[in-house]
Amino acid sequence: MADRTVRPAGWWIKWLKEGLLLLGMLALSAAIAFLLFYFRDVFSISLQSFGWLAYLVVFVVSLIGSCTIFVPTPSSAIMLAAATIWNPLLVGLASGTGDAIGEMTSYWVGYAGEKIVVDERLPVYQKAVGWMQRYGVWAVFGVALVPIVPFDLMGLAAGALKIKWWKFMLAAWCGKVPRAIIICIIGHQVPVLLNGWRF
Repeated sequence: MADRTVRPAGWWIKWLKEGLLLLGMLALSAAIAFLLFYFRDVFSISLQSFGWLAYLVVFVVSLIGSCTIFVPTPSSAIMLAAATIWNPLLVGLASGTGDAIGEMTSYWVGYAGEKIVVDERLPVYQKAVGWMQRYGVWAVFGVALVPIVPFDLMGLAAGALKIKWWKFMLAAWCGKVPRAIIICIIGHQVPVLLNGWRF
């Protein structure tokens, strides 16, 4: 008889929540981009001249979004919306930099004592600690580039293991900036694709 893997009760609810969160982020991105294009057309203004302000807003929103531990914020939606209008490389650079600096919050909380925020017996936290012990800052870089587990857990683990703060931030920046740039380039192409589908 074949061994069947038993899934924990409610596994589909987790996937449903994550799917709805992704759809919500995409809908919010589309709404913000629509409003920007709408204001551009109604008020006949060139949004390109506000690029410096857009990069600053994306940086600040990403910074604040990363400072909140385990609380989702619309920073990705704002980044995607901004990338549809302004230079996606600069939007990605601003977002990734703000994101990496903001992640220092979880690092310092972990450094001070991770028990305040997370139960150290949590399996996903144990996985983050194991990766940190095995791969060091390369684990930070990998999870920043491809978020397998919530990055806040990597910050908590890095802080708890007393990894040097500048190594953590550099690894986070090296992973988050390319990831943000790739997302922004994809987001920048969406209006082009939508215009191509017009009949």
